[in-house]
Amino acid sequence: MTKRKRITKRQRQTFLTFCASSIALLIILSAIILARNFVRQNRMVAQEPIQVKTIQQQHEEFIQTLTPAAIKYGRMYNILPSITIAQAILESDWGQSQLASKYHNLFGIKSDDPNNSQMLKTQEYQSGQWVTIAASFKVYPSFDASIADHAVLLAKGTTWNKQQYQHVLASKNYLEAANSLQIDGYATDPDYTQKLIRIIEKYHLNRFDN
Repeated sequence: MTKRKRITKRQRQTFLTFCASSIALLIILSAIILARNFVRQNRMVAQEPIQVKTIQQQHEEFIQTLTPAAIKYGRMYNILPSITIAQAILESDWGQSQLASKYHNLFGIKSDDPNNSQMLKTQEYQSGQWVTIAASFKVYPSFDASIADHAVLLAKGTTWNKQQYQHVLASKNYLEAANSLQIDGYATDPDYTQKLIRIIEKYHLNRFDN
């Protein structure tokens, strides 16, 4: 029977020292590799300019999103695009309102259809003061669909008055159209006309009317 060679205490210590040194070396190498990758990634990030959109840029993007549909349906129904875009901005808070962001309803158009509407709280001007009420609002698949429906509303009027917005349709410029919306009873807000005019002039929305 072959005798097993006995490992001396010194040999054991040498082996353990070798293992410990190898592990330490691996840890150091791993740390060096991770450090190099970290530096490389930071250099890449530093070289890439951080794109932070200003409020003005965000507003202009929103305007450009609405413009094609506003022009398209404006031509079909004789509605000034500046008015459509300004109304959408004012009533949807630049598309940030819950009604606009979740349900694509830019103009606060209401609906009694339980299969295509959403009950939400809104503010309306009644008896000289703002009050909060719950109302059923129409749900749209897109902003374009909302703009199309808005154009049809102005062109064909309400169920109780088909001629309700004829003054708006007959307007030759945004000043006339904004005033006509107030006269024809589109909104309860007494400052609605002036708010629209300020938006149109601040963002030069009448550039789309020609």
